[in-house]
Amino acid sequence: MGRLSGKSDAVGDHGPAAAGHGQSPRHEPFHKTQAQSKAEGEASAATPGKRPKKRRRRTAKSKAAAPAWSLEDFQVETREGETRFHDLSLRDELMHGIADLGFQYCSPIQASILPHTLQGHDAIGKAQTGTGKTAAFLITIFNDLLCHPIEGERFVGEPRALVIAPTRELVMQIAADAQELAVHTDLQVATLIGGMDYQKQLNRLSNHVVDLVVATPGRLLDFMGRRDLYLDHVEILVLDEADRMLDMGFIPQVKRIVRATPHKEHRQTLLFSATFTQDIINLSQQWTFQPIKVEIEPESVATDSVDQKVYLVSSQQRYRVLNNLLRSEEATSVIVFANRRDQVRRLHERLRKSGVACGILSGEIPQVKRSRTLEQFKQGAIKVLVATDVAGRGIHVSGVSHVVNYNLPEDPEDYVHRIGRTGRAGATGTSISFASEDDAFLLPDLEALLGSRLECTHPPQELLA
Repeated sequence: MGRLSGKSDAVGDHGPAAAGHGQSPRHEPFHKTQAQSKAEGEASAATPGKRPKKRRRRTAKSKAAAPAWSLEDFQVETREGETRFHDLSLRDELMHGIADLGFQYCSPIQASILPHTLQGHDAIGKAQTGTGKTAAFLITIFNDLLCHPIEGERFVGEPRALVIAPTRELVMQIAADAQELAVHTDLQVATLIGGMDYQKQLNRLSNHVVDLVVATPGRLLDFMGRRDLYLDHVEILVLDEADRMLDMGFIPQVKRIVRATPHKEHRQTLLFSATFTQDIINLSQQWTFQPIKVEIEPESVATDSVDQKVYLVSSQQRYRVLNNLLRSEEATSVIVFANRRDQVRRLHERLRKSGVACGILSGEIPQVKRSRTLEQFKQGAIKVLVATDVAGRGIHVSGVSHVVNYNLPEDPEDYVHRIGRTGRAGATGTSISFASEDDAFLLPDLEALLGSRLECTHPPQELLA
């Protein structure tokens, strides 16, 4: 497979080439010639049960010529022990996007995984949220698609790359990052998530030759079931937060999706997970072909930029302490986490009645409203978000001053994800967890994961007033 065989001197060359240590990690070419594609398209249209004739061919359109840009405009000095994006031989269009975003040096997971994935190898990456894994797989995808364009016409509804993620918010965040990285390319990105207008998403697929689809499993299966999307031309498959998809019961759906893509020896597969349980290891063996494995252990499980506090409060005191905290000058932008949808709903309503400008994020809220709420929070129009763990996993907002665990999470890993919403991008933040008679027993498991004790104190008197 030319795409998986390293970089070719000719950008348009789709033939096999050497990869890695002089051997191709795939057995045969995947891309077909234009004549082959045309012949197969005609055969499919004439065969009962095959793809309907209604699909139209479209040719990808090039953007208007942009002002000249070169790597000379993006100077980054070499540093010992650091990997520059310059060192990875990325396409100039992609480097232009990286420069616009202000990225200069690779994060540890990017430095470890990109030299392999850029050569077409499958990879399994273990990394926490906020370590740069999203950029790692997007750079891999875009550089590959730019280096190996498909000549001639393409069918709509046939993406070349697919990213599957467990939550709507995470899908939208990945797609937003993709748009920023690909801003100086012709590559087209589409987002498929439940809770949003199906027809609008279908129009996006029908009116453009889409290169990358980012989707949640359920909505992706909807499109496949209605024959509005076909995955047999997927060259790169990314499974993000595989552990969360396992926890949420998505694996049977993901298995159906993976079976609809080319065989694992004829696609590149990247799998990312915060944990490597035996179930994740078993799935990775099914879905990847001779993968390289990268494990990035954080310097500390909980970021050092977050001041962690645990307040011992009774169930009756929780709300009073929270309400007083939200009215303090230090609490400028706050995310409050509760464990269940009903708890989030009641807490949100109670805060609104108390005059707090707040929004709600949970699985039962329509996606349009969730997107609008998150945008208002980013812009500062609302000060407080009340969220469940599922909805909160995809929140990437700079400047969050506080994270409040109204309930201690039942899964210790969720604690790490929650407090990671603050103290991002070099800033400092504060996490405050309430421990009451009904959930204090969860503290030992949190401390075991963190590798250190959490100091429990009573709230300051001003918060109890």
